Amino acid sequence: MALNNKPTEKILYKISEVAKMFEVNISAVRFWEKEFDILKPKKNNKGNRLFTIKDIKNIKIIHHLLKERGFTVEGAKKKIKDNKTDTINNVEIVSSLKDIRGFLVNLRQQL
Repeated sequence: MALNNKPTEKILYKISEVAKMFEVNISAVRFWEKEFDILKPKKNNKGNRLFTIKDIKNIKIIHHLLKERGFTVEGAKKKIKDNKTDTINNVEIVSSLKDIRGFLVNLRQQL
């Protein structure tokens, strides 16, 4: 996943940008929007979805559960409903560990 912990200063992201961040199809993001109540993108006058930073963070949780941990959609919904705080903490820990690993791999290559 290409999303860093520090998003750029943009306020709203197009669905194509969100899909690219998470390396998924636009249709997957649309599907997740329908399936998960925590996703509520805004829509402009043309009906285009615009995702906030909060939406991006929620997609990060959904992506982590579905793509990295292998949950089913129903399982991910239940996990988020039952224990969202722990799920968020786990996502942040995994993200931090990936950043550290990337740093160490890069450091080793420079030696």
